[in-house]
Amino acid sequence: MIPIKHLMHINVKIEEVFSAISDENKLKEWYTTGVVGNFEKNKIVSFEFVNFATFKFKIIAFEPNQSIHFECIESEWDNIGHVMKYDLDENDGKTRVRYSYEGFSEMDDSYSNMNFSSGKYLESLRQYCQTGVGEAFGSPNYRS
Repeated sequence: MIPIKHLMHINVKIEEVFSAISDENKLKEWYTTGVVGNFEKNKIVSFEFVNFATFKFKIIAFEPNQSIHFECIESEWDNIGHVMKYDLDENDGKTRVRYSYEGFSEMDDSYSNMNFSSGKYLESLRQYCQTGVGEAFGSPNYRS
């Protein structure tokens, strides 16, 4: 398997970053406006990208202020079984985010698209955490 990996730093406390990636209402500000679910281990969360696609993920790891991992269990695309991970730690007064998306067998167009989209949404997460304004899919701030 070939994972997508990103590493970034966000200049806010780890608790704020974890809240942004594990709270339904905050995810709506930086990821997609169509988020539904309870963020607890073994619960199902739905991410809807209106007029595009809907994905359902099971939360397979949930450690407050450390990590949250999602496994895709329902999708219109060929990504069932893929795992999206956010692992956090503190580094030099900032929150370090180690993001990975696992499940690709080759670096094809699907891999490239997900790599670009992941980077775009991670930057939206950083902007949301540092300024209060993200670029969630479906929001007035979204850049397509």
